[in-house]
Amino acid sequence: MRITNEGELLNNAQSEIIRTLRRNALDILSVALDAVDAKRAVQNSLKLRESRISLNGVQLDLNDFSRIFVVGGGKAGGEMADAIEGILGDRISGGAVNVLEGTERNYSLQRIVLNGASHPILGEEGVRGVEKMLALVDEADEDDLIIVLISGGGSALMADPAHGIALGDLRKLTDELLRCGATINELNSVRKHLSEIKGGRLAKRAFPAMVVGLILSDVVGDPLDVIASGPTSPDSSTFRDAIEVLNRYELWHDAPSSVRHHLESGASGLIEETVKSGDKIFERVLNVVVGSNFAAARAAIQRAKALGYNEVLLSSRIEGEARHVGTVFAGIAREIASSGNPVKPPAAAVAGGETTVRVKGSGRGGRNQELALGAALKIDGLNVVVAALATDGIDGPTDAAGAIADGWTMRRARSLRLSPLEYLNDNDSHGFFKGLRDTIVTGPTGTNVNDIVVILVAPQ
Repeated sequence: MRITNEGELLNNAQSEIIRTLRRNALDILSVALDAVDAKRAVQNSLKLRESRISLNGVQLDLNDFSRIFVVGGGKAGGEMADAIEGILGDRISGGAVNVLEGTERNYSLQRIVLNGASHPILGEEGVRGVEKMLALVDEADEDDLIIVLISGGGSALMADPAHGIALGDLRKLTDELLRCGATINELNSVRKHLSEIKGGRLAKRAFPAMVVGLILSDVVGDPLDVIASGPTSPDSSTFRDAIEVLNRYELWHDAPSSVRHHLESGASGLIEETVKSGDKIFERVLNVVVGSNFAAARAAIQRAKALGYNEVLLSSRIEGEARHVGTVFAGIAREIASSGNPVKPPAAAVAGGETTVRVKGSGRGGRNQELALGAALKIDGLNVVVAALATDGIDGPTDAAGAIADGWTMRRARSLRLSPLEYLNDNDSHGFFKGLRDTIVTGPTGTNVNDIVVILVAPQ
């Protein structure tokens, strides 16, 4: 059980039915997290027999390589590095992986150095970690193998501003894009064109060495060029696309001059584009997705069925404004409760994906807490629970991974004189659920495959 405040969340139930729903929802979320454990995902995807490794059906003979280097970054970087070193041991000649600051102390690796870096705010530690990676990559030649560990959060943890752009300028622009609700695809199309290693550039830097990318996906649909901004993948976006994103959110004219100059130079052909499909370097690149949101959602559904629920997997590709998605999920719960459509109670509906929050207020909260608050407004009085969780354990700038709401949430809020609409309008969902003691706390989970939402409906 990864949820550290389970007892408190169960004690907040106002009826035995709600208590059971809460317990089962937390159980289902925990099983979903276990299913995408990053260390296990790597171990399941990469098998070593004598000198040969098998990667989802593709085999490589390690005797064909003089040296093996391991680089990369992401919130699951520590678990993935631990798994790789456990499999390959002293075959690894060296390694450098950027991980969430503070988690590097959780591992005792001999061959791979873990560099703690900040997220989502870009930090100097991330830049220094990338410099260590590039020192190893630049040392490699055609007889070497470079294993790149890629997971969600890698874009920020592997901070690497392009030449001429100050880290502070890149940090400011990233923060503005996050605040205005830009999607991860839009955000990363900008990041890739302000970077030294993203958009396939790490693979290009490594050529002619053989590159194997092990990827834990945190992006809806698993597009390789978007996950951690695709350091080992061909990029379909362009400098002009990046400029269009900034114009779309009315950020272009206020963007740092260094950013505008760099993007304009790229759009006019003065700076080389990110690496495109068909480039010869990708003849020496093998990318493998080792875990995804769909795997977590499928595990959640299987657990719900085992607990006796009639289950339905709504989608693993949910996107949209968090509060509005919460309203939609509440509508699904109400339909199940009243008509038994699409499944009869006791029912479990599971969804995955990643919503966004357009920040207009001054409060604190993440997309999952805002989703849960949006849902809570519409399930008042029903035997329903909606629990939303960020699988990395970090939902916005708070210590919460998400939140849980039920048919009593509004009544409890009224008794404590908490105005849900005021909190919602101030983007302070964290303050709301903190007041109810209904935030879900896990701490950093060591994995990251988007968000999981569990909707449980009991007979009314």
